[in-house]
Amino acid sequence: MEERHGTVVIGAGPAGLTAAYELLRHDAAVQVFESDQVVGGISRTVERDGWRFDIGGHRFFTKVPRVEAFWHEVLPDEEFLLRPRMSRIFYRGALYDYPLNAGNALRNLGIREAVRCMGSYARARLRPPRDQSHFEGWVSARFGWRLYSIFFKTYTEKVWGMPADQLQADWAAQRIKNLSLSKAVLNALLPRRNRKDVTSLIEEFQYPKFGPGMMWERCTDEVRRRGGEVTLGTWVTAVHREGGRAVAVTVDGVGGERRVRADHVISSMPISELVAAVRPVAPPEVLACAADLRYRDFLTVALVVPEEFSFPDNWIYVHDPAVQVGRIQNFGSWSPYLVKDGRTCLGLEYFVFEDDATWRTPDNELVALATAELEQLDLVRPGCVEAGYVVRMPKAYPVYDERYQRNVDTIRDWLARELPNVHPVGRNGMHRYNNQDHSMMTAMLTAENIVHGAGHDVWSVNVEQDYHERSEGDSSGNGRRGTGRDAPIVPGRPLGRVTAEARPERRPTGVN
Repeated sequence: MEERHGTVVIGAGPAGLTAAYELLRHDAAVQVFESDQVVGGISRTVERDGWRFDIGGHRFFTKVPRVEAFWHEVLPDEEFLLRPRMSRIFYRGALYDYPLNAGNALRNLGIREAVRCMGSYARARLRPPRDQSHFEGWVSARFGWRLYSIFFKTYTEKVWGMPADQLQADWAAQRIKNLSLSKAVLNALLPRRNRKDVTSLIEEFQYPKFGPGMMWERCTDEVRRRGGEVTLGTWVTAVHREGGRAVAVTVDGVGGERRVRADHVISSMPISELVAAVRPVAPPEVLACAADLRYRDFLTVALVVPEEFSFPDNWIYVHDPAVQVGRIQNFGSWSPYLVKDGRTCLGLEYFVFEDDATWRTPDNELVALATAELEQLDLVRPGCVEAGYVVRMPKAYPVYDERYQRNVDTIRDWLARELPNVHPVGRNGMHRYNNQDHSMMTAMLTAENIVHGAGHDVWSVNVEQDYHERSEGDSSGNGRRGTGRDAPIVPGRPLGRVTAEARPERRPTGVN
C-alpha cells in the first residue's frame, strides 16, 4: 500500500487556514507552517498594550454562501457585530461623501470653487484630453481637471506610488463605472431618476467583535482540535521535487531545520517566493518571471486620542497632497471592543515600498510624523495624542504592471506541468488582488480538488465578475480575466538579468 503523508499548507492566513479546515472535514492529514508568530496574514488583529488594530480594515461581507456559512461555523453569531458602512473623503478641512454626492461636494467646495469645477468640466467636454489611455486622461475627460485633481489624483498616487498618468485607463473605467459629473448632478437634483445607473454599496457588514484576527485565531484552534498541526515561527525554505511532483518541504524554525514529506503542497506564500524555493531550481525563464513580480507594502501608525476626536466613519480617505497619510481608520467605529473607555485609536495608513525611506524610518519617528500630520489636518488638538504604535505589513498588495500577467501565466504553466500537486491559493499565493472571501474560496475549491479530484479551475475565482461591496442588483463584471478586485495595471520596471544565484532570500516577514 502506498504510504500517505498528507498535505503541507504554507501560510496561516485566511486561504491557508481555510484549506486546512476544509481538508480536515474529510479526515485528510494536514500540517500548516507559518513564518510569523501570529495567524491571519493581513487579516490578523495586532494587539499592543490592550489596543487592537485591524490591518487595512476587513468588512465581513460576501455573496458566496459557502464563505458566509464558514464564518458562522467558526465563530458563533454572538461573536459578530453588525456595523454600519461609512467612508468619506477629507479634502481641505471638509468631509465629502463617498461615493461622491454632487450636492454635498458642491456645498463643501463653495460657490467660487464649484463654478471653477463646472467650468473645468465644460472645457473637458468641449475639448477632451487627447490621450485618454491613462487614468488621468480618462477621468479628466469625464469630470474636468479640477474635480479630477481634488477627488481622484492624490489618493490614487499615494496608494500605487506613481503618477496617475502612468496608470492604465481600464482601471478607471472599472473603478468609476457609470459615473460622470452630469449624471451625478442630475441624480442630486432628481434623485429618483436613472437609479439603475447608480452603483449602490452595502450599508452594513458583519465584524468579529475583537477584530478579524479573532476569526483566524479560532480557526487555528479548530484545526488543531480536529487533528491538524499549525506551527508558527517556522518558514518553508525549500519545496523538493522529483518524478514530476513535489515530495517534501524543508522548514526552518521551531526545533531547527527539518524535512517534511508531503503528498500535496498548498501555498499561500508569495508566488515569487514559492518559485524561488523549489529544488532542483526552476528554469531561468521561470525564475526571471518570479523575480519580476512586485508588491506594494503597507504600514499603520495607530495613535491613541481622547474619544472626542472620534468620527463615525470606518475610514477616511485623505486627498490632501501636503501629507503622506493615505487613509485614516477609526478603530472605535469598527468595534468598541478594539478600544478603551473614553479614548479611541486612529490608524494612519501609509502605502510604501519595503525599500523606501518611510518603511525604514524608526517607529518613534513614524509616530511623530503621524501625530504631526493628524494635527496638520486639524483632526485632533495639538498635544492630545497619548500613545502611538507602528505595524508594518510587507507584501500587502500585489503590483500589476504590464508584464505581470505574462509572468504569472509562465509560472502557472510551469507549475501545472512540473509540479501538479503544488496548489497556489489566496492573494499573494496567486498574485491576485482578492478580498478575504475570494481567497477563502480558492482554498475551498483546492481542498475539493485534492480530496475528490474535483477538477475546479481555482484561477477562475475572480472578484471583478461580482465586486464584493456592491448590492445584489449591480452588474460590475467586465468578462475578462484580470487582477481580481479593482486594481490597476501599472508600468513595469526595467528588466534585469535573473539567475538561480540571484534568487530572493527567504526571510520571515512578521509584524514589527
